[in-house]
Amino acid sequence: MIKRTLLITLLGLAASLSLGTAQAETQAENQSKAEAKALIDGDAAAGAKLSPTCAACHGADGNSQNPVWPKLAGQSAPFIFHQLQLFKSGERQNAIMAGQVANLSEQDMRDLAVYYSQQANSGGVADEAMVEQGAAIYSGGIPDQDVPACSGCHGPAGLGNPTAKYPRLAGQHAEYVKLQLKAYRDGERNDYRTGKIMAGVSENLSDEDIDALATYVQGLRPRAAKQKAE
Repeated sequence: MIKRTLLITLLGLAASLSLGTAQAETQAENQSKAEAKALIDGDAAAGAKLSPTCAACHGADGNSQNPVWPKLAGQSAPFIFHQLQLFKSGERQNAIMAGQVANLSEQDMRDLAVYYSQQANSGGVADEAMVEQGAAIYSGGIPDQDVPACSGCHGPAGLGNPTAKYPRLAGQHAEYVKLQLKAYRDGERNDYRTGKIMAGVSENLSDEDIDALATYVQGLRPRAAKQKAE
């Protein structure tokens, strides 16, 4: 009887701690979104009207179905706005995006950024065979290879840093993350400030390291969102 009572108590404590962690993670995500919106003067309703042009690649709600195209849902508004500016100026090269942004005004870009930042990211699932390796690199880097921890810029929960325009990684497609890390590492994406930073960060990552990191961040998301999706 004593053992049963103890087991019930421990299970209750575990559930309470899990709920508390989930609530804290959700609050952190909501706070991040609020801070990001405060930095960008955009109108989500106006952005929604502009979004159908983006839907073919990024999905109706910003959750792209093709894993080589990034999810925009839940992404930081300052980051989206900044990337649209880079595409329009030509500092970030992409033939498709250059055409998409050609006729967008600065306010259009602000409105789209705020709209997508307010959409719910659909999340993803990590490959259990690589998640431990990915978690170790994300949180602690690889000191022997001069690779810094990703969490320093992108946050422990992968929600990014809106003020610094560092993107949210949590729930992003692993395939897209892999492509971008390899592009940074191989010098194909280093033509603007954060591109140069990431080129330095990724230059000593192996393909295996990149695969592990990509699948880890794909599965990295607030528990509350994960439970809802399941």
